[in-house]
Amino acid sequence: MYAFSNAVNSMHSEDIKQLMKQASGKSLISFAGGMPNNDLFPVKQIDDIYNSLPEDIKKLCFQYGPTSGYPPLIKSLESYLKNKGLAVEDNRILITTGSLQAISIITQEFVNEGDIILTENPSFLGALSVFETARAEIHSIPIDKDGIDIEALKSKIESLDRKPKFLYVTPNYHNPAGIIYTPERKKELLEVLAGTGIILLEDDAYSDLYFNEEEQHLTKSMKSYGAKDVEIIYTGSFSKILGPGFRLGFMLSSEEIFEKAETVKQAMDACTSNFMQILANEFLAQHKLEPYLKFLRNEYLERKNLLQKHLKTYMPKEITWNEPKGGFYIWLKLPSHIKSTEIFNESVTKGVVFVTGRTFDPASKKDDRLRLSFSNMPKDSIEKGVIILSEAIKKVLENSKIESL
Repeated sequence: MYAFSNAVNSMHSEDIKQLMKQASGKSLISFAGGMPNNDLFPVKQIDDIYNSLPEDIKKLCFQYGPTSGYPPLIKSLESYLKNKGLAVEDNRILITTGSLQAISIITQEFVNEGDIILTENPSFLGALSVFETARAEIHSIPIDKDGIDIEALKSKIESLDRKPKFLYVTPNYHNPAGIIYTPERKKELLEVLAGTGIILLEDDAYSDLYFNEEEQHLTKSMKSYGAKDVEIIYTGSFSKILGPGFRLGFMLSSEEIFEKAETVKQAMDACTSNFMQILANEFLAQHKLEPYLKFLRNEYLERKNLLQKHLKTYMPKEITWNEPKGGFYIWLKLPSHIKSTEIFNESVTKGVVFVTGRTFDPASKKDDRLRLSFSNMPKDSIEKGVIILSEAIKKVLENSKIESL
């Protein structure tokens, strides 16, 4: 029997392993994977980029790089973030191995065992596993269709006997809830945090994936609001806009936070892959990102519309959901007397998987929701998947009626 550390006992890490397995199950119709479809990747563009690189840059691809990141990529990212209204002049960019590493670095930088972290409920599964591994005390605040519940947040902060280290939120096309915070809710959140000393960790992996050009302004990050009395760390990712296999993310923070974060990263992996950074930089610098994003937005909109249409056609009336304005997810609400785990057990035998609501609850209990991802689905499988899922839900609803008699 090995004497494992307490850090390996994260319940949500086990959920991630299970999710990765389900997402890549070949014989299944999978609504589980929160990732792009393989057929959408810019393979040809990346081939062309690599083949046209000068020999000395190709050699650099195979070399170590600076811990903070490949300097030309940092420059390209500065332009990209400036276009989003972020004050890059007053902040520093750290390139990370996926945005999950950024969350991990920030957690290591600030959190000791037993420290409090505030999250939304539901919350991103990857972040929850990081917080659990750090042995943090996680307190969650419910969200509604417009964002985090402000009154619940206020009373949570007032009720705590010590100051939380940070509040972790995903305001744009939330994973798993699919919502986007309204500008009013973003402002209210900043007002609540003002002067408290609680850092806001703003995770923004999906803001480029809006469906309607006229609603792009809704994706404006809170870090670009210019709040003087709230410390905001902003994280982003290339996983949803270029490919998860690049393992590229970044964080934007004040100089002081950046300095310590760089030290933490150095101990983690010395540097992020130069190979991937060089390819990503060329993709940005050669202005290939925006046309590719337009293509992705159309693809995801098409998939979302198909899923929305078939849900309306086949789902029993007891099931409700909000139609997303961007991103990857639809978050179904079940009647309170049935659990998404029961539905999963039924649907998986018929070849359809999704992610249960319990997975995204920091306490791993609340199970009246289920997450459907449309991003990875072949379009011609969506209707069949919804039919099987709705049959499974009907069966569980039937059984619950019989049991209550």
